[in-house]
Amino acid sequence: MTTENTATRPERKEPMTLTHMDTEELSRFVTDTGKILPRRITGLTAIQQRHITKTIKRARHLLLVK
Repeated sequence: MTTENTATRPERKEPMTLTHMDTEELSRFVTDTGKILPRRITGLTAIQQRHITKTIKRARHLLLVK
Protein backbone atom coordinates (compact mmCIF):
# COMPACT_ATOMS: atom_id res chain seq x y z
CA MET A 1 0.00 0.00 0.00
CA THR A 2 1.61 3.25 -1.13
CA THR A 3 0.40 6.57 0.13
CA GLU A 4 1.61 9.46 -1.95
CA ASN A 5 1.22 12.80 -0.30
CA THR A 6 0.96 15.13 -3.27
CA ALA A 7 -0.31 17.99 -1.13
CA THR A 8 3.13 18.61 0.38
CA ARG A 9 5.04 18.24 -2.89
CA PRO A 10 5.54 21.56 -4.70
CA GLU A 11 4.03 21.87 -8.16
CA ARG A 12 6.78 21.70 -10.81
CA LYS A 13 6.46 23.00 -14.32
CA GLU A 14 7.33 21.03 -17.42
CA PRO A 15 10.93 21.89 -18.48
CA MET A 16 9.82 22.94 -21.97
CA THR A 17 7.38 25.51 -20.58
CA LEU A 18 9.94 27.34 -18.44
CA THR A 19 10.85 30.88 -19.41
CA HIS A 20 13.64 33.20 -18.29
CA MET A 21 11.27 34.70 -15.70
CA ASP A 22 10.93 31.38 -13.79
CA THR A 23 14.06 31.93 -11.74
CA GLU A 24 13.05 29.64 -8.86
CA GLU A 25 12.48 26.70 -11.19
CA LEU A 26 15.64 27.42 -13.19
CA SER A 27 17.74 27.35 -10.03
CA ARG A 28 17.13 23.57 -9.88
CA PHE A 29 19.32 23.20 -12.98
CA VAL A 30 22.22 25.40 -11.78
CA THR A 31 24.87 24.75 -9.11
CA ASP A 32 25.72 27.19 -6.33
CA THR A 33 28.66 28.45 -8.37
CA GLY A 34 26.42 29.11 -11.39
CA LYS A 35 27.29 26.14 -13.60
CA ILE A 36 24.53 24.45 -15.57
CA LEU A 37 24.03 20.85 -14.45
CA PRO A 38 24.57 18.13 -17.09
CA ARG A 39 21.86 15.85 -18.45
CA ARG A 40 23.08 12.82 -16.53
CA ILE A 41 22.32 14.64 -13.27
CA THR A 42 19.12 16.48 -14.25
CA GLY A 43 17.61 13.51 -16.09
CA LEU A 44 16.33 15.65 -18.97
CA THR A 45 16.18 14.67 -22.60
CA ALA A 46 18.58 16.32 -25.06
CA ILE A 47 15.90 18.65 -26.40
CA GLN A 48 14.82 19.66 -22.90
CA GLN A 49 18.43 20.22 -21.85
CA ARG A 50 19.07 22.51 -24.83
CA HIS A 51 15.92 24.49 -24.01
CA ILE A 52 16.92 24.83 -20.33
CA THR A 53 20.45 25.90 -21.32
CA LYS A 54 19.15 28.62 -23.65
CA THR A 55 16.68 29.79 -21.01
CA ILE A 56 19.33 29.97 -18.28
CA LYS A 57 21.70 31.88 -20.56
CA ARG A 58 18.92 34.32 -21.45
CA ALA A 59 18.16 34.83 -17.74
CA ARG A 60 21.86 35.38 -17.02
CA HIS A 61 22.05 38.00 -19.76
CA LEU A 62 19.15 39.85 -18.15
CA LEU A 63 20.84 39.45 -14.73
CA LEU A 64 17.98 37.42 -13.31
CA VAL A 65 20.03 34.31 -12.49
CA LYS A 66 23.59 33.90 -11.24
